[in-house]
Amino acid sequence: MPRTTTYTQWIALTPQQVWSVLGDPARWPEWNPAVTSVILHDAPAVGVTGDYLPRGRANKAVHGRFAKPFALSTFVPDRELTIEQPEPVGTMRMRWTLTPRNGGTELAQSLTFSGPSAPAMRKVVGDLLLADTRTAFARLALLAGLRPAADALTVVIAGGTGALGRNIAADLTCRGHLVRIITRRTATELPYEQYEWDGRTVGEWVAALRNPGPTALINLAGKLVDCRPTDRNIAELRRSRVDSTHALVEASKTLDRPIDYWVQASTTAIWADAGEIRCTETTPLPEPGLPQMTGVAAPWERAFEGADATHRTVLRTSIVLDRDAPAMKRLVGLTKAGLGGSVGNGRQWFSWIHLDDWLAIVRAALGLDATVTLPDGGVIVAATDFPVRNRDLMAGLRRQLHRPWSPPTPAPALTIGAVFLRTDPALGLTGRHATSEVLRAAGFRFRYPTLDEALSDLLP
Repeated sequence: MPRTTTYTQWIALTPQQVWSVLGDPARWPEWNPAVTSVILHDAPAVGVTGDYLPRGRANKAVHGRFAKPFALSTFVPDRELTIEQPEPVGTMRMRWTLTPRNGGTELAQSLTFSGPSAPAMRKVVGDLLLADTRTAFARLALLAGLRPAADALTVVIAGGTGALGRNIAADLTCRGHLVRIITRRTATELPYEQYEWDGRTVGEWVAALRNPGPTALINLAGKLVDCRPTDRNIAELRRSRVDSTHALVEASKTLDRPIDYWVQASTTAIWADAGEIRCTETTPLPEPGLPQMTGVAAPWERAFEGADATHRTVLRTSIVLDRDAPAMKRLVGLTKAGLGGSVGNGRQWFSWIHLDDWLAIVRAALGLDATVTLPDGGVIVAATDFPVRNRDLMAGLRRQLHRPWSPPTPAPALTIGAVFLRTDPALGLTGRHATSEVLRAAGFRFRYPTLDEALSDLLP
């Protein structure tokens, strides 16, 4: 059965402008660094063949020596391009379609593997070609001539080299806004202005916030939570968030005018293990709560106090379902390995949100969605209206990945396994039922409201 992975992105250009780059396969390496070279054997047209080389010494050597030429199976100017690459006992098909939509273009990219070799080739070739796809779309848009309009936002993202940061940076770039990144280490592969900082003190990076037009700040800075819950690690989790937020708040006070929009990251884990409590924006925090959850998130939010911004939003984000996210990859890997049973008693709540819906909420918080007006100055829970229990999450994963029933993982076994995986067993054994009254009142509509809809989109 063919396996297809699809990404879509709206771009503030006409199909003709996007096609000016996309329609020339020889330019593929310019916007997707997974491809190092493309040679067409004739002018682009249906039936024309060519050769491409993937990134990586071993990949280039093997592909360059043994791969047969690809062929253009569809070539409709300004609308559709398909490349078919013969693989060992199988085929790889990469298809792009352009659809005029809302004054711009919806670009859809689909990668399909078929034949007996599909699982192996998807792992070897597919993961390479699909890595950081949204950033590739942003490069494509910039190559096609996309430039910020006079009234566009300048969006500064602290922590913009992380998974969520890369996705929102690419999405906003494709929509015609100017993106700047504040980071501890410059990521040379990203096509944005970058400013280095230490995450603690005000420095020259404040220049990223100084510009004559409207300015937005998205603060996502902080150490990944997937670590052992030692006192030292918890202190570092807290320090990486609190210190960086303090630095941004102090920087905002040095500006000539307030920042127009500030989206401050937080987490629904602030409620720790909430049991059967239905958490919304007004639910009180537990006292004291788990130190690695409430003990990190509560001071993180307090550090935001005093920020000089006209519109302020604290975004308590639940687990973001994204096929490239480490948490998603771990869940999928365990399920494929036959370890897709419920964890502990399986009753703990799992609050979640699809990446596309999280991006839409951020855009609304930045005033970029004319159909949704969010209140200023408060907390917003970024979670779907339909949380599931852990046992239902694992059943959904097994169903989507066509895996049989798996026995549950007892809590003691997870605790022991977490030591070897260098993670926190509380991430799997605790949970919370978190939904948003604010989004509901504002009329926000989720594109992927249910778990089955989200998994069907994310898992081929």
